[in-house]
Amino acid sequence: MKITLIGLGNSQGDLTAKAELALKTCAKIIARTNATAAFENLAGYEVETLDSVFESSRNFDTLNKKLAARVLDAAQKRDVCYCVDGAVCEDEACKIIIKKHADVCVIEGVSKSAHIASAAKLNAPLYSAVSAYGIESLKSSPAAVVYDVDCYYIASLIKEKLAALYGDEADCTFVRGESATRIKVYEIDRQKDYDASCAVAIEEGEFLKKERYDYADLLNLIKLLRKPDGCPWDRAQTNASIKGNTIEEAYELADAIERGDDDGIEEETGDVLLQAAFHSVIKEEQGVFSGGDAITRLVKKLIFRHSHIFGEDKADGSDDALVVWEKNKNIEKNVTTFGESVGAVPSNFPACMYAQKVGKRAAKSGMDFLSPASAFERLQDEFSELTDAIQSEDKERVFDEAGDVLLSAVNACRLAGVDCENALRASAQKFAKRFTECEKLILADGKNMTDLDGRELDIYWERAKNAIKEN
Repeated sequence: MKITLIGLGNSQGDLTAKAELALKTCAKIIARTNATAAFENLAGYEVETLDSVFESSRNFDTLNKKLAARVLDAAQKRDVCYCVDGAVCEDEACKIIIKKHADVCVIEGVSKSAHIASAAKLNAPLYSAVSAYGIESLKSSPAAVVYDVDCYYIASLIKEKLAALYGDEADCTFVRGESATRIKVYEIDRQKDYDASCAVAIEEGEFLKKERYDYADLLNLIKLLRKPDGCPWDRAQTNASIKGNTIEEAYELADAIERGDDDGIEEETGDVLLQAAFHSVIKEEQGVFSGGDAITRLVKKLIFRHSHIFGEDKADGSDDALVVWEKNKNIEKNVTTFGESVGAVPSNFPACMYAQKVGKRAAKSGMDFLSPASAFERLQDEFSELTDAIQSEDKERVFDEAGDVLLSAVNACRLAGVDCENALRASAQKFAKRFTECEKLILADGKNMTDLDGRELDIYWERAKNAIKEN
């Protein structure tokens, strides 16, 4: 049988002539609810309401499935008109019905979002519209309309989401029926009461006065700075000219993490994002790729490499997950040999990190030391060769053997489970701290560091170590 889906609009008088004709000739009329002002448009008709379904549904998804099932079941015996407040296109149960029933006619009504945008007098030509029960899908946009804000709990969720997108102090409009009141975002869950007609409309302020910005704003800002009338320095930059900045900002972020400085982590994370955005804008200007292309590629890569989550692979723990990751990475990059894997390690890594990464990848072929002890034996052999080279006063040979000693030390530490880059940095930082303390003690005694012999320096060094331990 035929199902006619009718949008009742938002107020009495919103019903279209086409909808009235369909209602007059329909065998069965069902309404989603009688709890809205739009239900008054059905006065004079015999109507079955589905308000009882709301009480038996645990969540919004279950509710829509049950509503659709009731309408589909009724349509097995006769033609049915199913009426919803607002517009058909905004109703999730109607979307299910359209997908499952072959003979469906849609008669639209004034949408909730259009009514709210009009009541709030939005200036933005485009806006995002979403039910409060689907608020998690709302993304950053110039303006947004959120309807179905029917209780305090939902209002609190809307406040949190809009605060994250637009800011706590941003202005918005709270709509109830035909009335509209200007409030701040933080006041959304501070209204006296809520019903099915309640909604919130919001739009961004001027770019330079916004409270919250997103990645798209960052890209737009860089593009503005690189315009002919923008910043001369920003216009002059190339990918090559700022590559050092990229590395520097990454190190500053790592430093903030090591210091446990949350404020610093926030700031430096932004600076790292700036570098990524800057590189993508330059490439977009060259017609190579855009920031959206880079993000799309990243997300697709993450989905592909996490096949133990989104595919058929299995992983019982972090070690298994890493194995799956490496397998998929090799497939993605078409790496079929161990040599290709070793050769793919970026040569501009810090030397210690590069050595450890190369050793780790080569080890997967089975070419590795049997244990940390055997690697340490090789290290001792390399020390002997370096000693001989130093005695020979052959600078080229000394350079070569010194590199072998360092590589052997990395291999021994790697097999012992040590992150060599972090271990070396920690030791260097420890030395720097002790050295500074040592000089401080010497100066406190009225002495000059360069005037002391080795024995005296050793004494002060031990004092410095003990002083740092005590602190």
